Amino acid sequence: MPRRFHSAEELLPPAPFIKRLMAVIYDSLISVAVLLVTTWAYTLVAGWITGWEEYEEMAEAGTLGADPILTFVLFLALYLFFGYFWTRNGQTLGMQVWRIRIENLDGTSVSWTQALKRYVAAAAILFVALLGAYYLNAATLFITIPAIIALFYPINGLSLTDRASGSIVASVPKEPKKKS
Repeated sequence: MPRRFHSAEELLPPAPFIKRLMAVIYDSLISVAVLLVTTWAYTLVAGWITGWEEYEEMAEAGTLGADPILTFVLFLALYLFFGYFWTRNGQTLGMQVWRIRIENLDGTSVSWTQALKRYVAAAAILFVALLGAYYLNAATLFITIPAIIALFYPINGLSLTDRASGSIVASVPKEPKKKS
């Protein structure tokens, strides 16, 4: 059951680009930590399954460089990380700091399906931008930076990920201070 953040009649203003950008930077640092812990856990499991001596030989030979299972596990771990926060309270840790929240137009939390659409849309745009940057060495700035800006820049209050998931990123008002 979705959580209601405010009444359906109350409309919160869309989050400005700078707040979105700062939350992305903040969350990217946390994402690196999630990826490191996930890779560590994957390495422990993979080493235990294949045997430590054989796994060490594979690592020294360089055959572990392209592991599609690890790539899938990392992709899934980040989705679960973001999806958990988005569906639970609409905010990741970076979004809490900058007081922005992902929600539906009626003020309810997004579903896991909406979180998946949002995550896949962002991942696809970043993948295409980085793929283009890889093949067009000198033109990297002309492809990557506009793609990332287009990903998060709100046009008429909605970014590409907002449109893909049918949700919005809204500015959360400050809580009034209680008088003692």
